[in-house]
Amino acid sequence: MTKFPFLFSFLFFALIVSGNHETQRTVSSKMVDGGRGKIGAIVDKNSRIGKEESLAMLMAVEDFNNINYQNFSFVIKDSKNDPNQAALAAEDLISMQQVQVLIGPQTWEAVSVVAKVGSENKIPVLALANDMPKWATERLAFLVQASPSQFNQMRAVAAIIGSWDWRLVNVIYEDGDFSTADIFSNLEHALKDVGAEISELVSLPQFDSNLLSNELERLRRGPSRVFVVHTSFKFGLHLFQTAKEMGMMEKEYVWITTDSFTSLAHSFNVSVNSLLQGVIGVKSYFPENHPPFRKFYRRFCSRFRIEHSDEYNHEPSIFAVQAYDAVRTAAMAMSRSQGTAHHLFEFIKVADFQGLGGNIQFKHRKLAPANTFQIINVMGRSYRELGFWSVELGFSRELGKNTSTSSSMKDLGPVFWPGGYSETPRGWAIPTDARPLKIGVPTSPMFKQYVNVEGDQIGNNLSFNGLAIDLFKATLDNLCFPLPHKFYAYSGTYDDLVKQIYLKEFDAAVGDIAIVSSRYEHAEFTHPYSEAGLVMIVPTINNRKRNHGPEPEGSMFSQAGTMLCSSFTTLFSLQGNRLHSNLSRMTMVVWLFVALVITQIYTANLTSMLTIQQLEPTISNIETLRRMNAFVGCGRGSFVKGYLETVLHFPTETIKNYSTPDGLADALRNQEIAATFLEVPFAKLFLARFCKEFMISGPTYKVGGFGFAFPRGSLLLPYVNQALLKVSETGKYRELEGSMIASEKCEDGEGKDGSPSLSPNSFFLLFVLSAGVSTIALTLYVYNATHNSNLQQNTIWRLMIAVMRKWGNHRRRFSRRVSEEPHTIPNNFPNATNMQSLA
Repeated sequence: MTKFPFLFSFLFFALIVSGNHETQRTVSSKMVDGGRGKIGAIVDKNSRIGKEESLAMLMAVEDFNNINYQNFSFVIKDSKNDPNQAALAAEDLISMQQVQVLIGPQTWEAVSVVAKVGSENKIPVLALANDMPKWATERLAFLVQASPSQFNQMRAVAAIIGSWDWRLVNVIYEDGDFSTADIFSNLEHALKDVGAEISELVSLPQFDSNLLSNELERLRRGPSRVFVVHTSFKFGLHLFQTAKEMGMMEKEYVWITTDSFTSLAHSFNVSVNSLLQGVIGVKSYFPENHPPFRKFYRRFCSRFRIEHSDEYNHEPSIFAVQAYDAVRTAAMAMSRSQGTAHHLFEFIKVADFQGLGGNIQFKHRKLAPANTFQIINVMGRSYRELGFWSVELGFSRELGKNTSTSSSMKDLGPVFWPGGYSETPRGWAIPTDARPLKIGVPTSPMFKQYVNVEGDQIGNNLSFNGLAIDLFKATLDNLCFPLPHKFYAYSGTYDDLVKQIYLKEFDAAVGDIAIVSSRYEHAEFTHPYSEAGLVMIVPTINNRKRNHGPEPEGSMFSQAGTMLCSSFTTLFSLQGNRLHSNLSRMTMVVWLFVALVITQIYTANLTSMLTIQQLEPTISNIETLRRMNAFVGCGRGSFVKGYLETVLHFPTETIKNYSTPDGLADALRNQEIAATFLEVPFAKLFLARFCKEFMISGPTYKVGGFGFAFPRGSLLLPYVNQALLKVSETGKYRELEGSMIASEKCEDGEGKDGSPSLSPNSFFLLFVLSAGVSTIALTLYVYNATHNSNLQQNTIWRLMIAVMRKWGNHRRRFSRRVSEEPHTIPNNFPNATNMQSLA
């Protein structure tokens, strides 16, 4: 029985409330003829936005009454930044104050409950919340969005991020803001257009300082250093204060604030500005030089200074402008409507006039979205206006038809970044406690010159070398920061190696990895460091033609006999009668023979060298291969097999895989395959080794090119690309590749060249013959010369003795006195006969 009095009381209260609401709907659904119209407003009086809105709306009612000779009244209620308080205020304004229109509040949470109360009572609600779900006006019949949507500002934020090539972004917003789903969806798509993405989307409660610190610490340990802050002004200040205490307002950090925070930048005092040094802000734009606004501006500043002397700045913001235009919209509709609230609502929807913030015209009960925003940079004791961003023009320093525009914020001039630096932050960092990068390296390349893994893979005692490894190390040397890393061997296919990056088994992959579209599903690549292309290699046919003179005919012995006969004919045609010694004649014969033989052979060889040598391919195009249904080869594990099947349309059964260059060469020689397909870098190595047996035939197919693989969206990739370009521009890669190709010695194929090269060894026997004959002749000459010299010396000696004797006798004869008469020598004088004979 004790329950019945309570139940009776509850039912009685419900009937009273229901009857009261029905009476209110009846009263408020019609305007009193000849009575005063009343406008109600709900604001947060303790906030800077609420203070500006309150004064601006009061001024709007006063201005409209004075100009149009109306007597509308204005009632304002405080929401105390609480949606429940906003709902109670709406109930009071409708039931007690009997207002015909509600203006405000500022946040979507408060708007949602106020608009529900207004729709139930058929009272139009002109909401001043910028961020509202797309479905809001569809579900709430009497709701009108009186402030333009700020969704486009997310495109401005993305354009800022894209200007500096930042790739990962952390987004921080207030917990409980259900309108952010559409906003961040716009931001995500806009970031994707500039090659960036959201790394962390963090919702933070207003009153939990410990959670705020923990979340900021977690973000600090992450890779991204770019933060987008989408919060209220009050919560934003708390966030930045905590970030500064944690050292997150220093060098290498980037902070970007959205309109809800930045539009109050004019109200920042010195202490706030010192906290926000280097912050970039996106701010709503309205024409401040428009005459109506300048008039409003002077009056507003004067009155705001009197009413709120505690505020640092007294200038109106976009929030005051929007509140003023919303009240004017309601007053104009009320002045035209003389019927029900439904008529009033219809006049609001068709409003069309030039307000302080621009043209006021609703489409589907929404103002046109804002498409122009101002970009500011907090610096020193205030902030600097860098320029503007608009949907149509991009970035510009001024607004106008003749102003220069750009797609990059860099053209707006230098930016002051957190920590007092003018150097642009790279937007990411490697945490100090991060592990070295795990870099996968293929262990089964066809050409070991590009990448070679040696050692005991089981014991992990491995060495990594080759052109790709050397180039990667040179690239890291050109980075502006250290990059700890460790190589790991991988024995699978190249496609699987790239897939391991997607599966986060590896942080990157280095080697002769071809850049093909199918691999972009799992990773991104650096710029190609090698020449791109795929070529067909086939055996050659040696075809010689002489320019002059007939080809030698006959067998090898016949040609040799002809050459020797010609040599001796020439030899014996010489005038040998001038040589008086047989030894000289013998030596000369041998020498001339050797000289003529060498001359004839070199002449023949030179003729062969000067012959037009035509190395022709055995197959000139792939159509011939397909028509012959010939077998073709390619490297095992490469993308080439799939390319031959899907693009060049070779049957799968005609494609053979090979693991080594020697295997390919042997297959071509043995006619196991008619042609092979290799990437251009591999073809250079292959032909450098087998230079006369094989050649490139047909066109070059533009595919591939080698690069280093990184995860999609990797923050390292832009910097690695820049460093790789530096290595290429300095000629380092060309030097490495040239050295690698030069190390390959050409292996002449058997029977490919019919004229083997000559060397001194080819004439060894001739030299021995010539030297032997010359030595024998010289020996004989020396011997004969020595013997003849001895005989001559004896003859001369005897002659000298006889002369000396004769000279002695002649002296004695003339030493006596000679008579005038002839002297007769007696016959008996000894040796007379001999002396006469001597005489």
